[in-house]
Amino acid sequence: MNKLENVIKGRIKETPDFKSGDTVRVHMKVREGDKERVQVFEGVVVRRRGIGLSETFSVRKVSFGVGVEKVIPIQSPAIDKIEILKHGKVRKSRIYYIRERYGKSAKLKEQR
Repeated sequence: MNKLENVIKGRIKETPDFKSGDTVRVHMKVREGDKERVQVFEGVVVRRRGIGLSETFSVRKVSFGVGVEKVIPIQSPAIDKIEILKHGKVRKSRIYYIRERYGKSAKLKEQR
């Protein structure tokens, strides 16, 4: 088990400290043919699960009136960087209730 832990330690990269309810901007590398560009996905973190290399988080945004959720592995090489824009004040670790809300009730209070 020691060898496996050493391999995992060497592969894990540093990530910013964020939790559910935070508004983040994820810069992801997108490959189209032989070109590569950076695409930004900005939204609210709905959940964060797992540990180590298998840790993922879900980000939700509303695009043209349609809710879009994306599950992103934190240790993915496709992630260029993660910016934290706001810290939301929530009482749960999984804020699935935000899916049914729209307008003012879908807003989260900012934690200072």
